[in-house]
Amino acid sequence: MTDREQYTPSSAYGARVLKDRLKDENKWTLILVRELRHSPEKVWQALTDPEQLREWAPFVADASLGTLGTVKLTWVGAPTTPIATKVTRAEAPTVLEYGDMRWELEAVADGTRLTLWHNIDRRFISWGAAGWHIAFDVLDRLLGGVPIGPIVGGDAMRLAGWQGLVGEYAKQFGVETPK
Repeated sequence: MTDREQYTPSSAYGARVLKDRLKDENKWTLILVRELRHSPEKVWQALTDPEQLREWAPFVADASLGTLGTVKLTWVGAPTTPIATKVTRAEAPTVLEYGDMRWELEAVADGTRLTLWHNIDRRFISWGAAGWHIAFDVLDRLLGGVPIGPIVGGDAMRLAGWQGLVGEYAKQFGVETPK
């Protein structure tokens, strides 16, 4: 069995939602925090380099996200039309903002505290949390030298632990599990 075949997501943790932060009442802000045993510089590279993003993120970028300007993102499982996304803040290796996402990297004793802020349709907030949870697991393995390839979109939803993870996040957030 490969490392990918053996992968199962851990229990839901490190997430919360802000429900009243945005003008669009249909979107909530997911905040997901993960401690990674890697330096902020190494994590920054994985967040900005298109080749590394391809190994863990739910999208493909046509250029570096580490430079201000427009980048085209193609989300896995979405129509194949790339979405022009503006990188509005890139302060290596601490803050990255583009589209409706903000990444914060904080050096901690054992590596990096990575915080993602992502505005998501509230009906699918638990799916978003579960998807990013799995992506962070895959990112941690990539940075540790044991890449298992991206587990996103339909691949994530077919995992044995997907429904349980979505249910755990739905319960934490006080929402119904999406159908």
